[in-house]
Amino acid sequence: MGIARASIRLGHFGREDIESVDAEAVVDTGANDMIIPALVAEQLRLGPLRPRTVRLAAGRRATVPCVGPLRVESMGRDCVAAALVMGDTVLLGAIALQAMDMIVHPATHRLLPNPESPDMASSRA
Repeated sequence: MGIARASIRLGHFGREDIESVDAEAVVDTGANDMIIPALVAEQLRLGPLRPRTVRLAAGRRATVPCVGPLRVESMGRDCVAAALVMGDTVLLGAIALQAMDMIVHPATHRLLPNPESPDMASSRA
């Protein structure tokens, strides 16, 4: 499919006194979780959650810190998510994409609101 990138804003949900961070994120529909660098977790003063075991792209397993509550915003849509702390790149995974009802256009590799619900995120219940 190719690599998609998107401009997103990250914040500490419930803490308006902590300044949000703008980031250029890699969008990966094959990854479940949000991933943020340690510097972003520190800037947003996110609290620790239980560590998570992840399978890395190379097949190796690793235990990594997890933090939250992370507010993710893009194109007028938002969600609250946990984030794995690793690497030096922000990664937007499938859970946040689904929560914001967004898709990656297969031809242009651009992040877009779901065309079936262009005005407001929708969900199945």
